[in-house]
Amino acid sequence: MKLSSLSTRGLLAVIVAAMMPLAAAPVSAKSTSAVEKKEDNLAAAGFIVRPANTPDRIDMLKRLPANKFVQRTKDDVVTYVYADPKVCGCLYVGTQEAFGQYQKTMQAKKLLDQEAFNTLDYRDDAWNWGAWGAWGPRWGFGYLGW
Repeated sequence: MKLSSLSTRGLLAVIVAAMMPLAAAPVSAKSTSAVEKKEDNLAAAGFIVRPANTPDRIDMLKRLPANKFVQRTKDDVVTYVYADPKVCGCLYVGTQEAFGQYQKTMQAKKLLDQEAFNTLDYRDDAWNWGAWGAWGPRWGFGYLGW
């Protein structure tokens, strides 16, 4: 009997070990997808893609914070750089105007997302709104409420 329980434990350990990479895959796929969407928005705003296609560029790319904006000012010219060492192995380089356009796009998207959330229309034929009481001027807590 001990042999069979040992075999069962061993088999369980092998199954768990084999499934661990599968459990981690959706997380990295989700984060990769989010980075790709952000990069699509960067390109649409006017950022230019610069591939890290030489050893010097690869070394410089690794020195920048991944998936974050870095501002560079030289001779009163502001440039924004977004480094992506994993998904595209590249830099996105943009002007002050491109960065402003990107921010406007993200703010508009955030407002649209918030608006869609706030205006969610619930439809369920089995839902009984009347079970919650009156829906009118006297609805709520207090003297004339619940």
